[in-house]
Amino acid sequence: MIRSMTGFGTAAAEADGCRFSIEVKSVNNRFFKATVRLPDELSTLETACESAVSKRLARGSVTVLVRFIPGGSVAVVEVNPAAARSALTALMAALPPELRERATIDLAALLNVPGVLRTDGVDSLVELARPVLMQLLDDACTRVLEMRTREGENIARELARYGEVIAGALEVIGERAPLATRAYQDRLRTRMNTLLAELGATAAESDLLREVAVFAERSDIAEEVVRLNGHLAQFAQVISNDNREPAGRTLDFLSQEMLREANTIASKSQDVEIARRVVEMKTAIDRIKEQAANAE
Repeated sequence: MIRSMTGFGTAAAEADGCRFSIEVKSVNNRFFKATVRLPDELSTLETACESAVSKRLARGSVTVLVRFIPGGSVAVVEVNPAAARSALTALMAALPPELRERATIDLAALLNVPGVLRTDGVDSLVELARPVLMQLLDDACTRVLEMRTREGENIARELARYGEVIAGALEVIGERAPLATRAYQDRLRTRMNTLLAELGATAAESDLLREVAVFAERSDIAEEVVRLNGHLAQFAQVISNDNREPAGRTLDFLSQEMLREANTIASKSQDVEIARRVVEMKTAIDRIKEQAANAE
C-alpha cells in the first residue's frame, strides 16, 4: 500500500482533573526519526512515547508535542515551608545587623534554594499520565495514518500514470529495435556502394553482412527491454498491493534499476526514435523517484 509520509493528528483527554493533549506531525525522511517534546514533569516518558510512535509509523520525520494542564488532586510541585524558613533564617543571620532591616526577600530566588520546592507528586503524575498518553498517542497516530493513506492514494495514481508512460515508450522501443538494424543495413549498403562506385568496384555482400552483424550485436537491447518490463511488472504490483508494508524504499530501488536499463538502451542504440522514447522514459522515472521520496 502506498502511503504518504506527510500527516497530522491530534488527540486530547482528561484524567483526574488533568488535561492532556498530543499533536503528531510527520514529514519526509529516508528513515524513521522521532522528536518528542514533553513538559518537564513528564520528561521520563520520552522513550516510551518514541517507542509507541515507531510501532505505528515506519518511515518519516515525526514530531510529537505533548501539552499538560495540571488539576484535580495531582500536586506536581509543593513548597516545603520548613526548608523555606530555614533558608530565610540562615540568610538573615549571615547579614550584618545594620543591613537586616533594609533587606528585601526575592521569592523567586528563595524558591531556587535546594529543598524549598518538593516534587514528590511527579512520580504519581507520571503513573497517571502514562496510560493516558499512550492511548492518546495511538489515537493521534491513527489520524496521521488516515491522512497519509489519503495522500498515498493520490501518489499511487500518479505513479501508475508514469508507469504507463514508461510501458508505452518501451513498447515502441521493442518494435523499433529490429527496424533500426535494417535501416542501418540500408544506410551502410548505400554508403559503401557510393564510395566504391568511384573506384569502379562493388561491395561484397559478405562484408556487408559482417558489418551489420557487428552492429546488431553491439546495439542489441533485447535483454534490457526484458529486464525493464520485469521491473515495470513489479512496480505495478507494489503500487496496487493492499498490504500494510511500506513501499517507498522498494519504489526507490525499482526506479534506480529502471533508470539503469534506460541508460543502457540509450548508450547502445543509435536510432533517433528510440533515443526520443528513452528521454520520455527517463523523465517518467525521475518523476517516480520524486514521488517515491514522498512515500512511506
